Amino acid sequence: MQHFCTYFDINYLSRGLALYTSLREHSGPFALHVLCMDEAAFTSISELGLPGLIPIALSDLERADPGLLEAKSNRSRIEYYFTCTAALPLYIMRQRQDAKLVTYLDADLFFFASPDPLFDELGTGSVAIVGHRFPPSLKDREKYGLYNVGWLSFRRDSYGLACLEWWRARCIEWCYDRVEEGRFADQKYLDDWPTRFPGVVTLSHPGANLAPWNIENHSLSFDSSRMMVDGKPLIFFHFHGLKQIGRWLYDPGWKEYGVNPSRTLHKWIYLPYIRVLRQVGRSIRGRTRSLPAGVRRIYSEDTSGSGLGRIRSCVRQLRDKATEISRGSLILCFADRSDATINDLA
Repeated sequence: MQHFCTYFDINYLSRGLALYTSLREHSGPFALHVLCMDEAAFTSISELGLPGLIPIALSDLERADPGLLEAKSNRSRIEYYFTCTAALPLYIMRQRQDAKLVTYLDADLFFFASPDPLFDELGTGSVAIVGHRFPPSLKDREKYGLYNVGWLSFRRDSYGLACLEWWRARCIEWCYDRVEEGRFADQKYLDDWPTRFPGVVTLSHPGANLAPWNIENHSLSFDSSRMMVDGKPLIFFHFHGLKQIGRWLYDPGWKEYGVNPSRTLHKWIYLPYIRVLRQVGRSIRGRTRSLPAGVRRIYSEDTSGSGLGRIRSCVRQLRDKATEISRGSLILCFADRSDATINDLA
């Protein structure tokens, strides 16, 4: 049994459930512990009652870790979310004696293959971290951290617990959404872990934590059944920066990282993920009574109909509203098979 954990509020419910869906497809037996950052998320997940999806109320974590409440008073909401990252796997280890290894996952990850190769790479190590792998053009972003808080594994041994408790203490002391004195949020603290703590393994699999910021470093291909990265299976992608900006229109956030998207990236990575997000949205509709009205409208949108005509109509509407569309920088996706990107409309 693998123990994973993540956190999100009601606004990230569909992404969190997409992550869960991908684990159901590609992982062996697992539990995904979700720290629910608001009551609506907790109630919704509880009502869904999905196997292996375990909601944790924020109030329960705060009662178990009073230091969090002290920190909560002097930071923003997102900064408080960051502060909770280290406390969450520690809480799970204390609540679940069967959790010998706990892996934190960002909620906007999505698995395309089994995570087993990453656990094999960790071996008997105590902590697993994954690098950003910035290309030379984005080298300046290392000021935000050499490693990414997207996948972090901690073993219940002296080294794993020492690292986790040290990290939790640092985040309680300082965890802000700015670069200051060699620190940034919960992430920059990871920079010296390989030398500070024994047993830290930096995952080297190219299919781990593929993301917009490191696409430039890798070669993508599709071998008729699965996505490959530098000749190895894509294990999980980090969909950082993806935003829905219209009923069928998505901004993948590539512009920020200077991504020149290939058709492979469009067709075999982003579109499958967006389809799952939309499917999850439809499955949520009517199944949970606790969704706030505004969120309920998002998950109840009409996704019927299909065809290139609708795609072109959507683009015309955007142009009529003077919305700037950069060729290839936006994605159109319908709930059915009539998916397209702006590139397809040339």
